[in-house]
Amino acid sequence: MGCGRVGSTLALSLESQGHDVAVIDQNSTAFRRLGSTFEGKRVTGVGFDRDTLREAGVEDAYAFAAVSNGDNSNILAARVARETFGVEHVVARIYDPGRAEVYQRLGIPTVATVRWTADQMLRRLLPQGSVPEHTDPSGQILIADVPVHAGWVGRRITELESVTGARVAYLTRLGEGLLPAADTVYQDGDIVHLVTTTGTLTSVEQTLDQPPPAH
Repeated sequence: MGCGRVGSTLALSLESQGHDVAVIDQNSTAFRRLGSTFEGKRVTGVGFDRDTLREAGVEDAYAFAAVSNGDNSNILAARVARETFGVEHVVARIYDPGRAEVYQRLGIPTVATVRWTADQMLRRLLPQGSVPEHTDPSGQILIADVPVHAGWVGRRITELESVTGARVAYLTRLGEGLLPAADTVYQDGDIVHLVTTTGTLTSVEQTLDQPPPAH
C-alpha cells in the first residue's frame, strides 16, 4: 500500500526478483512511478478497505507492506492485513518515533524514519554503544538491545547468559517477541534484549562482540 518513492521502489524490486506484486494507492497518477514495464496489479483505493485489499489479492498474499505517507493508514492497513486476512508477513512504515516503539513492542514490525531509525541503526553499528530500552528506578538494572557476534549463531541462549553473566529478557525474532526456553538457540537476525547492571553493560557488549569460546 502506497506508491510513493518507497512503495514504487519496493514494488519494482520485488517484481525484479520474480514475485507477483499488487500496488494500492488512492491516487491513480501515483502509479506512473512504476513505469511501463511493471506487470503487477495497480489498484486504486484506500489500502485498509477490505474490498480494495481483496481486489489486490490479499487473501492469497504472502506479505503486505504499508508504506503510505500516513501513520494511521499504515498501521490500520497492516492490522487489517494481519488480523482479518491472516497475512503472516506484515510491515508498516511509521513516521512518529513514539508510535514506532509502541507498535514494535506489540509485535507489529515497523520501519520508521529519521530519529528512531538512526537510533536503531546505531544500536547495531556500535557494539559498545547500546541504548538502554528500560532502566529501573534505582538506575542499577537495565534492559538493553545488545548486538551479538555472528559466531554465536546456533549456540544456546543459556550459554550466552553463562558467558556474560547477564540474563536474556527476550528475543525479537522476525519481528515477534520470544521468551527463550532452556533449549532455545541464537539464530541469525535475532535481536537479543539483555537484563544486566549498569556497571557491567560495557563488558557484556565487549564479550558478545567476540565469537563464543570454543566448546
